Amino acid sequence: MNKVVANATEAIQGIEDNMTLMLGGFGLCGIPENCITALVAAEKKGLTCISNNAGVDDFGIGLMLQKKQVKKMISSYVGENAEFERQLLSGELEVDLVPQGTLAERIRAGGAGIPAFYTATGYGTEVAEGKEVKEFDGRPYIMETALKADFAIVKAWKGDKHGNLLFKGTARNFNPMMARAGTITIAEVDELVEPGVLDPNNVHVPGIYVQRIFVGKDYEKRIEQRTVRS
Repeated sequence: MNKVVANATEAIQGIEDNMTLMLGGFGLCGIPENCITALVAAEKKGLTCISNNAGVDDFGIGLMLQKKQVKKMISSYVGENAEFERQLLSGELEVDLVPQGTLAERIRAGGAGIPAFYTATGYGTEVAEGKEVKEFDGRPYIMETALKADFAIVKAWKGDKHGNLLFKGTARNFNPMMARAGTITIAEVDELVEPGVLDPNNVHVPGIYVQRIFVGKDYEKRIEQRTVRS
């Protein structure tokens, strides 16, 4: 199976209005910049986006929010995006805020075929509203359901033509588990190598989970909050 595609425009073929997408990254680290640009150009609407964060106003998922392409966000940290806040408060955007660890585990469970799990995180708060509660060893836990997506879109450091992926630094926080939880997984990479080049012991996501891969270009790799010594 040839998994290599020419570019982001080709990679996102098949994404339609009202689909559910997972978009990897942690803050602005390891986000699929090329595919987000292609999605903005494609003008798909009514999307449900699962991502740890919502980008910033002029970068990342923030670009999709500006174009009113996102119907619902399932996220953890959204504090850097004024347009996100505006849409939320005006009722234009449905938002499911999830504790960060719970979000990671819900995605991991989706990729592992586990439909639900129990966690103590969020018990006694708004997070627990409407959810089943059970007690284990005298402590209450809430049931959280797994997350899956029509397409998972991830950004890797290196990949090979079979779809095996390596991630760098905090890009590993959400990308690897999302790659396992999409019906179709798209990977954009800094460097694409021939099969056999990557050490199997270092592969973070086996190629069996990846259906499309391409070399990205013109990465900005922004930093949300840059702090330097005076």
